[in-house]
Amino acid sequence: MTGGASDITGIEAIMRTAPVIPVLVIEDAAAAKPLAEALVRGGLRVLEVTLRTGAALEAITEMKKVPGAIVGAGTVVNTQQFADVMDAGAEFIVSPGLTERLADPIIASGVPFLPGTATAGDIMRGLDLGLEHFKFFPAETSGGLKALKALAAPFYQAKFCPTGGITLATAPDWLAFDRILCVGGSWITPKGASVEQVEQLAREAAALAR
Repeated sequence: MTGGASDITGIEAIMRTAPVIPVLVIEDAAAAKPLAEALVRGGLRVLEVTLRTGAALEAITEMKKVPGAIVGAGTVVNTQQFADVMDAGAEFIVSPGLTERLADPIIASGVPFLPGTATAGDIMRGLDLGLEHFKFFPAETSGGLKALKALAAPFYQAKFCPTGGITLATAPDWLAFDRILCVGGSWITPKGASVEQVEQLAREAAALAR
């Protein structure tokens, strides 16, 4: 990882930085920096900006200005988006699924990569590519914690960040499974929340035991 605002390197180190990675949908780039500051103050340094809005690339650039923030791009689904987020300064890449066409250039670049998986075939494909860290997505609708435990059993080397439908109330159950290094959550930045509310939600999330 190059050009980052921190000394955290490697996807495992990033995943172990905090128990929750906020999954962020930024509609207005002007709100990105204050939002990142609130999350970092609350103890959540790793921030995933999803490419679901036209403001996402500028939001990544703005959030990177916040000391201590580790800013990555989520919902990366093709090589052009990968190039775009790297130009914006993304420090890690998260994808909802796993294809060799997307994975090959990301792996070659050396940037930390967390691809989405939901099946044994997905994980096997990732292992073949030399990957051992995966997003489990969509977590709840893919069978929840029970499904991930069953799925993880044959793949002793795989570690996970489940994302999708997880809440403050359910996160501790997920984090109690030793193959889970962190969870992704959108509940930390509810629509219409003030920066003070986001900071408080971040504090609650950062305090979750793993």
